[in-house]
Amino acid sequence: MAEKVTPRDVDYSRWYTDIVLQGKLADYSPVKGAMVIRPNGYAIWELIQSNLDRLFKETGHVNAYFPLLIPESFMQKEAEHVEGFSPECAVVTVGGGKKLEENLYIRPTSETIIWAMYKKWINSYRDLPLLINQWANVMRWEMRTRLFLRTSEFLWQEGHTAHETYEEAEEETRKILNVYQKFAEEYLAIPVIPGRKSEAEKFAGAKHTYSIEAMMQDMKALQAGTSHNLGQNFAKAFDVQFQDKEGKLQYVWATSWGVSTRLIGALIMAHSDDRGLVLPPKMAQRPIVMVPIWRGEDQKQEVLDYADGVLKELKAKYNVIFDDRDQYKPGYKFSEWELQGIPLRLEIGPKDVAKNALVMVRRDTMEKQFVNRDGILQTVETALDTMQKEMLERARNFQQENTFDVDDYDTFKEIVNGKGGFIRAHWCGNPECETKVKNDTKATIRNIPFDQKKEAGKCLICGGASDGRVIFAKAY
Repeated sequence: MAEKVTPRDVDYSRWYTDIVLQGKLADYSPVKGAMVIRPNGYAIWELIQSNLDRLFKETGHVNAYFPLLIPESFMQKEAEHVEGFSPECAVVTVGGGKKLEENLYIRPTSETIIWAMYKKWINSYRDLPLLINQWANVMRWEMRTRLFLRTSEFLWQEGHTAHETYEEAEEETRKILNVYQKFAEEYLAIPVIPGRKSEAEKFAGAKHTYSIEAMMQDMKALQAGTSHNLGQNFAKAFDVQFQDKEGKLQYVWATSWGVSTRLIGALIMAHSDDRGLVLPPKMAQRPIVMVPIWRGEDQKQEVLDYADGVLKELKAKYNVIFDDRDQYKPGYKFSEWELQGIPLRLEIGPKDVAKNALVMVRRDTMEKQFVNRDGILQTVETALDTMQKEMLERARNFQQENTFDVDDYDTFKEIVNGKGGFIRAHWCGNPECETKVKNDTKATIRNIPFDQKKEAGKCLICGGASDGRVIFAKAY
């Protein structure tokens, strides 16, 4: 099994694709640029969805669903938004065998259709805030696709909220970014840097865009979540006004925010190794696999009876895979479950039965332990908790070790074009300097970190005054 995975240091891109395909996470669709998410991959998405959904609801948000098809006239109402998405849009021109009176866009995002509905629903300050999220699919006609990271159709959640004031909208965008950071670090075990996007990198039609940025094992950045303060652009485009407490008409203030199935790509690239997928326990629907081992029928029943007792105890809390297949040898089974990223493997053979013990193997470190049968549920629970924490700690150490403060452009280019990493460098705020870096190196400003220290310096490009460092990196 493991030989099917190309080593990272041979071809990182091929390694990633091998894990997706051989780990049975997704496959290529007959429709170019789209993917089929297989059960192993969809199980991860279900955990992303269920945990994030709970976090959203804890902050007062509710779910709704809006149509897949958006009238062209809606898309034209917010010019900056349309210009930003126009090259990626798929358009339906025929329906029921006849040319449509108005073209329909397959949603690249749902601001326009949602704000058309908000005009009907919002009349007074009493109707605010409106805190709605939807789980949906979207279509963006990507030219260069990679499974999970960039596909024409993908799954996501998109929150769209309406508020009385700019301050409330701003508080909402920051609150949601905090939710995304909490989820990334506590569930995905991926450390992230929260911050504000530059004007050039912000969402089309937004006043401000905030992001969390994660580092992958090839030292590239991956944007793991965004939250946008949309100002009043969409409210004005769709004439969404409310009567304030003084009886005056005001335009509402808007936000939108989202994460997608690219988080599964982030999970793969942040933690996996040359054996295959490595899943944090909180992202594994089946965190344990038990493999009973025997030789001959005289050992089989004794081992299976012992293993069955362990299984019943563990199933009180966990979804356990019980691999008693006769047609495969233990080594094959070990490699198969390692490839699929099952966090904990329990091996039970005749000697273990005799010792009232088991062999426990952690997928992340491949550390093998001999553990007592008594108290096995607590032993397993402790091991999974420890694994979750240590995976985050390792990823955080990796990020810190590959983040560099740089003050001259030659050194900057040497790092970006070499091993890569996050580069903290001064920038004057001029978009021309930002564009030069992008054209020269393909690196972009990932964000301006919230914890940016006030530090007088000179812009990496023009030498102009700068009061703090921003994060540059090549990105997915």
